[in-house]
Amino acid sequence: MSGFEPSASTYVVKKARRWPRARAAQEGVHVVLYDGVCGLCDRSVRFLLDVDREGVLHYSPLQGELAGRLSQRRALDLDLGWVVFVEEMGSDRERVSTASTAVLRILHVIGGPWSFLYWLRLVPRPLRDLVYGWIASGRYRWFGKFDSCKVPSPELRRRFLS
Repeated sequence: MSGFEPSASTYVVKKARRWPRARAAQEGVHVVLYDGVCGLCDRSVRFLLDVDREGVLHYSPLQGELAGRLSQRRALDLDLGWVVFVEEMGSDRERVSTASTAVLRILHVIGGPWSFLYWLRLVPRPLRDLVYGWIASGRYRWFGKFDSCKVPSPELRRRFLS
């Protein structure tokens, strides 16, 4: 016999796959501005709350005061109803992205397997935004519309900004 021979009782330890970690804000906060009366947007926020285990994202409806202040400060047209992602909000490193770029940046920031989709940024933005706009134009018809913004549960309220 030569040294060690594996048997049924031998444990094989596999190296766990390590997905990219979430990217927490260094100075400000990461904020997702979403259409608060849109059924698709509501589902998207609930999805992000589930997958963002480190809690790096904060949320605010486009109909809120925070979005209004940002719109004035950055001259953004929020009437389009497109998602807006503000990285490092309130710091010198603040970065604003909208529509398809915002979605890709959000997935990149939360890390995990979702960050893999960030490669789609290589698709030209006009083409990505064309698809995004088509989905955005049908979102109320396909996913419904609420009469008012939904109120988050008490345990999630700290992640929502007004």
